[in-house]
Amino acid sequence: MNTPLVELFTHPTQDNEVDWDNLVNSQYCAYLDRKCIKVRKSQPEISIGTCSIKHGSQTTRTAIICPHRFLERGQIFLDCLHLLTFHEPGNELHRVAEIEIPGGSVDYFLVSVQAGKVVDFVGIELQALDTTGTLWPLRQQFLASLGLSSDVSNAARPYGLNWKMTAKTTLVQLHHKVATFENLGKRLVLVLQNELIEYMQREFNFGHIQTAKRGDPMQFHVYNLQSVETRYRLQLTSRLSTDANGIAASLGLQTNANVELEVILASLQNKLSSRTLLKI
Repeated sequence: MNTPLVELFTHPTQDNEVDWDNLVNSQYCAYLDRKCIKVRKSQPEISIGTCSIKHGSQTTRTAIICPHRFLERGQIFLDCLHLLTFHEPGNELHRVAEIEIPGGSVDYFLVSVQAGKVVDFVGIELQALDTTGTLWPLRQQFLASLGLSSDVSNAARPYGLNWKMTAKTTLVQLHHKVATFENLGKRLVLVLQNELIEYMQREFNFGHIQTAKRGDPMQFHVYNLQSVETRYRLQLTSRLSTDANGIAASLGLQTNANVELEVILASLQNKLSSRTLLKI
């Protein structure tokens, strides 16, 4: 079936080798190694499972709409290794999810651990594109074409990508968080898709945000979703960077933050376990 859904439950919809019956019943997300947590509000026991979609007049353009899609192969964590200033060979690497800092929660931390103690960290935020409308009828139509669903009573409705809201909300959240990392001499990385950064560059004051410098506290890691045989793979295409003032300038805001390093170190230390150990 020719469907705007590009990936469902981490698999390409055009892959004829997928056991869709088993996959839809298990609702398994390979990136999280658990049941997909993107659920219907009216039926929270049902996972939606949509990872990426086609958009615009060009059907070859693919948008990532689930942030967990960026977790493929753990590549985004490897691409942040150079930002761990105090990491040394022999240290353990951990990826720790959802740590609260002044300004909000950070999706992941890549943590360098020596003799059981945190010695360095990088904050990592994942930003997918928000959608408008609903993709549920398209999902059900696709499953019906495979003989796996009869729930096709709702005709396909218009859907779109909320570029403006996604970009503005992302930059505001970064403004609240990056000054904290700058105060600590650490790095915050925003992982996003190439088309979203291009929108930001057009619609916001991004002229001062240039090719990445390792010393800048705010790092942008830009990825493309490339088709490789029957699957799709993330590919790092560019890196940009700035500081807290640079993010504020993009929004016409002022910067402010103060936090003690011990607050974040304690939160990270409490979450370290064998489950957070990064496996390569």
